Amino acid sequence: MYSLPSRQGPRTGPRRSPLRDTLWRANASLCSESGDGQKATHRMGFGRRARRISSIGLLLIAGFGAGLQASEAEKVHRTGEVGSYASVPINSLPVYRSDGSASQASAPVSEQHAALARAIQETAVLQDQSESEQDPAPSSVSSLGSRIIRGKLARGQSVSSVLRLNNVSPQMVRKIDQGIRSKFDFRKAQPGDSFRMSLDENGELISFRYRPSLEEIVVLRQSMDGYTVEREAIPLQSKLERMHGTVESSLYKSIRGMGHDPVLASAFADIFAWDIDFTRHLKAGDGFTILYEKLYLEDEGEEVYVRPGRILAAKFDGSAGEHTAVYFEEEDGIGHYFRPDGGTLEQEYLVAPLKYSRVSSKYSTARNHPILKVVRPHHGIDYAARTGTPLWSVADGEVIFRGVNGGFGNLVKIRHAGGYVSYYAHMSDFSTGLKVGQKVRQQQIIGYVGQTGLATGPHVCFRVTKHGKYVNPASLNHNKPVNRSVADASWSDFELVRDQLLADLREGRPSEFAGNAL
Repeated sequence: MYSLPSRQGPRTGPRRSPLRDTLWRANASLCSESGDGQKATHRMGFGRRARRISSIGLLLIAGFGAGLQASEAEKVHRTGEVGSYASVPINSLPVYRSDGSASQASAPVSEQHAALARAIQETAVLQDQSESEQDPAPSSVSSLGSRIIRGKLARGQSVSSVLRLNNVSPQMVRKIDQGIRSKFDFRKAQPGDSFRMSLDENGELISFRYRPSLEEIVVLRQSMDGYTVEREAIPLQSKLERMHGTVESSLYKSIRGMGHDPVLASAFADIFAWDIDFTRHLKAGDGFTILYEKLYLEDEGEEVYVRPGRILAAKFDGSAGEHTAVYFEEEDGIGHYFRPDGGTLEQEYLVAPLKYSRVSSKYSTARNHPILKVVRPHHGIDYAARTGTPLWSVADGEVIFRGVNGGFGNLVKIRHAGGYVSYYAHMSDFSTGLKVGQKVRQQQIIGYVGQTGLATGPHVCFRVTKHGKYVNPASLNHNKPVNRSVADASWSDFELVRDQLLADLREGRPSEFAGNAL
């Protein structure tokens, strides 16, 4: 039981409620004003429910006191304890309206009555404060009658289970699921996903905001016609970041070892994909420099790193020579990578049909076949990669074969200009809709790495013929550029951008905000 301590000595018991504390002070004041000289301890025992006493209860207590005939103080017995209170007419108390405000009551008939009226009014305020100090339900707050529920999914939880933990009814959960389903399927929810739900004073849904990733949010909103749902991108900010390093065992491991996102290794290799086959040409000791965007978002006043953005400038200096590229957007708003002289890096043929990988077998005129155990030519380059890794066409062309072909397994053949045909063997599957006669563009996905046919592991056997005879894919004329360079109308802008990016690439200037990310 909570109880009010004596005025003598420090308080050592549990925290007292503002209601009892205020009434205790008011009682002491009344007794002092009445001059009764009483020095006994004034205590009144209350259970936990007394903390939630309402203004109506206060009026009843006061009314009871007004009905007593004693002119001084009357004894009220509660759970065996006694407290002294002065009687007061009921019409001297403030009347509390439904909106929480208090009307002015009739003038108290005495100073005793005024003291008790002030005490009751103060008690109502302190009682509200006491209630607000209570620990709220997890992920829930109240404001002006509305209710806000926040939550984040942990491992093994679903959206519906977290909502139910916050006392959201099954009917409301079903309404949210049905309303948001066209933009997001709750069955695809992942640990770490978060949500924010807003309800009005009647418990009706105002909005439900679901965040499946750092970069987007799905919002279900109340509207005139019911509810609308939209998927919204979260604006990102960018900072410039420079890194310079030396290849040790691989470009991927070198970048990760420097504390940067290793996805930059693949992006770096893509930029120079027409000049360098990083699975064959990369050597330990080769140098690289990258100037790129680091993308952030603002979350409750703090910067949260999301991912790397565009590479704005890059340089490779190693066994495959020196190569430099800068990113530039022309008047059409489409960006490309250019050499410092304004020429494009893009050429007629890519050197490999997939992203940065590992060569498991080179082109050879005499190789011991790993399955047949005989020495025979290997007229291609084998790139080992995980099953399902996307494969693309190394140049523009037309599909002339799609299907199963003996030891090649699932095979795609594409005819290119100049009498060249490229082969992509051992696929696990073909790109959806790919068919014979279809025109394809350079770097268009045509299928996925697999292990069909005669294969010891997942890889693609990449071959090229010229007028029907096999040639080494590495010997293709990769130095014939596509007919593209910086337009004359954009040349002055290109020079400004190029000079600034190359200066940043060389000097490694401090990172600074570059504005909104694209």
